[in-house]
Amino acid sequence: MAKQEKPLLIKRYASRRLYNTETSDYVTLEDIAGFIREGREVQIVDLKSGDDLTRQYLLQIIAEHESRGENVLPINVLNDLVRSYMIPGGGMMPQFLQSSFEMLRENQAKMVENMTAMNPMTKMPGFEAIKAQQEAFLKAMTGGLAGNWSNMPQEQGGEPENGENLTEIKRQLAELQKKLSKLE
Repeated sequence: MAKQEKPLLIKRYASRRLYNTETSDYVTLEDIAGFIREGREVQIVDLKSGDDLTRQYLLQIIAEHESRGENVLPINVLNDLVRSYMIPGGGMMPQFLQSSFEMLRENQAKMVENMTAMNPMTKMPGFEAIKAQQEAFLKAMTGGLAGNWSNMPQEQGGEPENGENLTEIKRQLAELQKKLSKLE
């Protein structure tokens, strides 16, 4: 996670509307998914009873994305999840999933760090464009689990503040492709 801050508190009203307590406005499930993609933890509670509904809503977000064809979870993983609910006490699945995702986040952070470390390739023309593409690819493939590249300062591998570098990246990529074609 980018920062160890308190979770964003979302309150569910009796009308089932979700209320962002930080911005004092109503939010949708897609808004909540966006907060999570940005690296923010959320907590969703029922206003009247105080019950924590976070798990229920996170599962609903996953189900909606899966139903729209944004299949992230392979069928065999879904089958294993269902099986784990049949084992008294849930078996080892929750701990396994948690440690697997922690390992994934750590490895992604190390990979970005290694890309920017004292590496002779960093002096190669077009390296920044390649690095940006790698980070975008990893972020797209993991749905932003490493997630916090967008919160990272640009000199540490984060995305540009306002996205103006897309044209520059394309230009650098074109230059790199020209140089590579000359080498062949």
